[in-house]
Amino acid sequence: MNKLTSDVIMIIAGSLLYALALTFLAIPNNLADGGLPGLSLILYYAFGWSPGIVNFILASIILLIGYRVLPRRTIFLTVMTAPLLSFFIYITEQKVESLGDPLVSAIFAGFFIGIGAGLILRTGSSMGGTSVIARMFNHNFGWDLTRTNFALDAMIVSSGLFIIGPLNTMYTIVSLFVGKKATDIILEGLDTRKAVSIISAYAPEITDEVVQQMKTSATVFEGYGGFTKDNADMAYIIINKYQLMKLKRIINDVDDRAFVVIHDVRDVFGGSFSWAKK
Repeated sequence: MNKLTSDVIMIIAGSLLYALALTFLAIPNNLADGGLPGLSLILYYAFGWSPGIVNFILASIILLIGYRVLPRRTIFLTVMTAPLLSFFIYITEQKVESLGDPLVSAIFAGFFIGIGAGLILRTGSSMGGTSVIARMFNHNFGWDLTRTNFALDAMIVSSGLFIIGPLNTMYTIVSLFVGKKATDIILEGLDTRKAVSIISAYAPEITDEVVQQMKTSATVFEGYGGFTKDNADMAYIIINKYQLMKLKRIINDVDDRAFVVIHDVRDVFGGSFSWAKK
């Protein structure tokens, strides 16, 4: 299966999951969302306009205005994503009754929306919404992408206070939080990595034990203490979270006075992190 085919499958699956989460969980409980889908829901609650049609119209207008600031591949995939998402919303809207518990609905709506958005974003596509507007402001005025996108989404969610009320707006915020975490899982995976910095006079010995016992690589930097001016090397090692306890035991066995700092790592690729198994 080539890259384009797998991307198309992921876009279809992500768009369908996103749309079903909106129409089966969000709409029956008067919940909103961020971005253009959220604005479409607010307009639906206020005027009864079809969220599927409104989302398609708004996404088309934004893409026509902002296509110059997007990479060609992103434009191609977004032109596919926005109509699919709008179509799936349109054919399933007003089909389901409320489950009766808006908080549970908000949690699971956020979870499935996050997975759907993660699948879409993983292909390099977008949903043609506030991210495109943020790119336009960045391109024309130099505005920060992340802050502009957050401000636009915050404005959309805040407008729900006057339409769906404070309580449902708070449920929407819960849904957005869960959705952000679910999207991170899809984009970054469950197997998070740890970066470990070990400052020790025995850093080379520690890395030798790590290579021998854990079958992973390490890097040693030469350095010295800023206060004492004594030489003190630093070992830098990337491991998965399940190897952390074993690494701590190795460090303690070699140098129980080593200074150790552990960081969360968002992504790792290239280098000799993963050795081919013979």
